[in-house]
Amino acid sequence: MARRTVAEKYIADVLAGRILTSQHVRRQIERHQRDLKDGAKRGLVFNREAAQDVIDFFPLFLEHYEGEWNGKPFELRPDQQAMLWILYGWKWADTGYRRFKYAYVEQGRGTGKSPLAAGLCIYEFFAFGEPGAQVYIAATDKATAKVVFNAAKQMVENSDYLRARITERGVNNMAIPETASFMEPVSSEDKNLLGRRPSFTVLDELHVHSSSGVWDVFDSASGKRPNSLMFAITNSGFNRETVCWKKREYVVKVLQGIIPDDTWFGWVCGLDEEDIKDPNGWKNEKNWIKACPALGVIIRIEQMRRMAEQAANDPSALNTFLRYQMCVWTSGHSNWMPMDKWDLCNDPIDPAALRGRKCIGGLDLSTTIDISAFVLLFPPAPDDPLWRVLPWFFLPKEAIEKRAKKDQVPYDVWERQGLFTLTEGDVIDYDFIRAKVNEVAGEYEIQEIAYDPYNAQQIVTQLTGDGFTMVPIRQGFLTLNAPTKRLMELVLTHLFAHGGNAVLRWMASNVIVSTDAAGSIKPDKSLIREKIDGIVAIITALARAIVAPEDDGYISPVVRSV
Repeated sequence: MARRTVAEKYIADVLAGRILTSQHVRRQIERHQRDLKDGAKRGLVFNREAAQDVIDFFPLFLEHYEGEWNGKPFELRPDQQAMLWILYGWKWADTGYRRFKYAYVEQGRGTGKSPLAAGLCIYEFFAFGEPGAQVYIAATDKATAKVVFNAAKQMVENSDYLRARITERGVNNMAIPETASFMEPVSSEDKNLLGRRPSFTVLDELHVHSSSGVWDVFDSASGKRPNSLMFAITNSGFNRETVCWKKREYVVKVLQGIIPDDTWFGWVCGLDEEDIKDPNGWKNEKNWIKACPALGVIIRIEQMRRMAEQAANDPSALNTFLRYQMCVWTSGHSNWMPMDKWDLCNDPIDPAALRGRKCIGGLDLSTTIDISAFVLLFPPAPDDPLWRVLPWFFLPKEAIEKRAKKDQVPYDVWERQGLFTLTEGDVIDYDFIRAKVNEVAGEYEIQEIAYDPYNAQQIVTQLTGDGFTMVPIRQGFLTLNAPTKRLMELVLTHLFAHGGNAVLRWMASNVIVSTDAAGSIKPDKSLIREKIDGIVAIITALARAIVAPEDDGYISPVVRSV
């Protein structure tokens, strides 16, 4: 049996609770462990030699060049070794190419992100083995891009071995003529970003990228190489309309298991949600390691204490401390649904067992090209204390794969799993939805259908003519506050059952709520890029359940108490 490496010991210590990390780093480690057991089923294989090769490269070939570490071998910390162990060890079994095409690394200031990225750039164009490697450090401006480039150049200059082999070392370029490999800093200011064939791209300080332009250029170009890797390093930011936040949101959903994507790797450090909600969470010194794994190595605890004390005494310094040291995104809105509680409500749904049981429909219609949702909400029965939901989701059929790639949401996978219904054409077919509602009504006792009036006039008129009782639910605080809060109560008390539906889980994770001056809440689609239509349909149906007359015979006493 192979001897356990430093990386494997770190992984084992995290899983055993001996080392504290952010929940997202822990999820990446747990994902790694699951894949060691089940990854082969998806064509994955873990290559221990490849994982250790990149780790060994640092102390063997690289030296620090600043401060108290000047001249010392670049020994990676255990957390860095664990990160690279997972990132570089996973391959596709059939081709041997790397599994991960995208890596998102978010850590607090002073954790050594730039030196690590510089070392990886040298490894990628000198030792990784990619023929004609093209390594780029991409940033919003050339000065930022040259931070990592200059660090890499200095490491090369300090090594007799590397200097003898990396013979071209210019102001904006390093190259190895014998292998036609080179490294270059670039920025959004450059006019000639097109036409490149990157094998490895560092996207530095992604949180300051004002647009997705640089990311998009290198992402599209990386398709020219099947073994390419985009490696984004960043601190947390404050603008949630940026490419950084969008990529962060995506990789977090991958780590949560909401979106299946074997090509994305995430190492997202920072305070956890419960730490952020706790007014004293950021003051608790044991939590600091979650954001700053270099604490006690690069950043001394006394230094961090001084910054925390300043933040406690100066409100203007608090956001700076939270962003740069605790890796907290300091403005915007937090997602509403606690997904660990949502996941506990995965009691199986047996559609056949619900036949003949009274229910309320919830209808949330989209624009002509977006998702529409129809749900049936089944209140508790004498022999069943749970609220149960049956959902249907609709999308136009045309360009579904292109849309899935653009939105980075696996609509096509969910459609193959039977979780989405595609209507013909490139716009949503309301006649198809109407037919589905009538079909469903043949199996279940739909008492009423509550609906969002937006975009609904024609189909509501038609469904009314089909014999359905249609009840409009305005999407304001007055009507949605009570059912929104009630849904949360049902989830927290495990009185709700969604059957583990993957689309509903994704939508639940996207929900952000607005609050008015009176403390009323409602889902706010204007704050969200991702879709929440299924959750809105459930809340809309629940709104009707709360106010429906008792003698209708389908409203639970639990709901009437709200």
